[in-house]
Amino acid sequence: MPNLNLEANRDDPDYDAFDLHALDVALAGTRFAGKLHFFHAIPSTNTHAMQEADAGAPDGSVFFADEQTQGRGRGAHAWTSPPASGLYVSILLRPPIAPADILWLSLAAGLAAQNAIRKVTSLQPDLRWPNDLLFGARKFCGILTELNAEVTRVRHVVIGIGINVHTPQFPDELRPIATSLVIETGRNWPRQDLLLALLQSLESEVAALTDAAGLVAAAHRIRERLERGSSWIRGKRVRVDEAEGYIGTTQGLDERGFLQVRTPQGLRIVLSGGVREARPAKDRA
Repeated sequence: MPNLNLEANRDDPDYDAFDLHALDVALAGTRFAGKLHFFHAIPSTNTHAMQEADAGAPDGSVFFADEQTQGRGRGAHAWTSPPASGLYVSILLRPPIAPADILWLSLAAGLAAQNAIRKVTSLQPDLRWPNDLLFGARKFCGILTELNAEVTRVRHVVIGIGINVHTPQFPDELRPIATSLVIETGRNWPRQDLLLALLQSLESEVAALTDAAGLVAAAHRIRERLERGSSWIRGKRVRVDEAEGYIGTTQGLDERGFLQVRTPQGLRIVLSGGVREARPAKDRA
């Protein structure tokens, strides 16, 4: 059963609370209705979601928290998750797609988050492959996709999404690379609205990837939308932290969804490495 305990900070007039009943009503007809699990504090929503998936939790289960004490990002990075400051949510899916195609689901999650931000705030964040959301050079949303799979089928996949919502400032070392919605707009956007828009957008993306039209058609649409909605997919000078590391210019996505980078030595495919803008040496001083 969903955890409906919302006692923490309830008496604080500035506390940005979640209303699970209202969320359930708004999500009627989606895979997420009746499967919302809220926690005041938890080490990691992704870790918990993976454990629940192993125990048989159903497709569409949603685990979100007011605070994470051991939040995780891609590449073993930590994701700072102070109380009532962000949206920290992990979504459990059991999609009927092959493990080799799971990148399309991760890319679709980035598009879903981008669409949710646009719907709630009217802002247009940039998408850095595979699914980081940025304003300019500063990141405010990260997505971590984890899966349990056999050779030919996915048992389950967990999509963890962290959005910096109310964070007023960051430590000096993070200010050049991190931001939040309140920093960018001067407004505190309700996490309830962001979560609802996110789940509604993700429902649409997952349905498109798994409907009768087929994954090939959905992947084609994802590639086209990323070309329009991301400055990082084509023509961006980037530094890739993969193997020995290299610099090149992005050349779109291949047929599997991996980023292509043109280097002096030829075309390379980014499989899992971090992608950052390659600035001239004088700008990095």
